[in-house]
Amino acid sequence: QVQLVESGGGSVQAGGSLRLSCSASGLKYNTYCMGWFRQVAGKEREGVAFLYTGGGNSTYYGDSVKDRFEISQDNAKNTVLLKMNSLKPEDTAAYYCAAHSFDCVIGGRAALREGDFSYWGQGTQVTVSS
Repeated sequence: QVQLVESGGGSVQAGGSLRLSCSASGLKYNTYCMGWFRQVAGKEREGVAFLYTGGGNSTYYGDSVKDRFEISQDNAKNTVLLKMNSLKPEDTAAYYCAAHSFDCVIGGRAALREGDFSYWGQGTQVTVSS
């Protein structure tokens, strides 16, 4: 059974930084597209950042977080990290780790929509105050 467990959320002032961690267990395959969505109550889930654990150094970011957030992986710990810098109040949301067992780009199409992902964590809250 696949489990994704997030940690590292919390409260921070605008301009500050936080690092989220997603630890994966029970994965059947060696490579996955893994990353982060976020959601504000009453709004749709938004893709934040993704990478393919099979290598190639390809990462994908939502427009609102480009140049501020950085996603990376720790293969030894089966963990994906999200370093969030220059945080803004509009980054306040519940952040969810997600994974699916394919590449992040399939047949030329980015497989980064909410419906593409099979596995989800419980979420961790990030609150940025002004």
